[in-house]
Amino acid sequence: MKGYVYILASKRNGTIYTGVTRDLPGRLFEHQNNLTPGFTSRYGVKTLVWFEEHDLLIDAIQREKSIKKYPRRWKLNLIEAMNPEWADISHYLHGL
Repeated sequence: MKGYVYILASKRNGTIYTGVTRDLPGRLFEHQNNLTPGFTSRYGVKTLVWFEEHDLLIDAIQREKSIKKYPRRWKLNLIEAMNPEWADISHYLHGL
């Protein structure tokens, strides 16, 4: 079963959130529509700026835990390596 690690942002260099899910389009919909109370709803973190697909959910969970341990600057560099403009990349999910 596939898994996805993702980073959402409120704006460029703003508040960021790292998560993991089996269903990235569905989870993103929940974040963007404030369907789950919590951090992302409270701080307006709704823009998908980075994600990775993993063949196994367990690998995605391990990657998420690893990313969360790194300092903020490392996470910003990770985002900017894939998405230097911090654009909303949710349109890439249509094929998932």
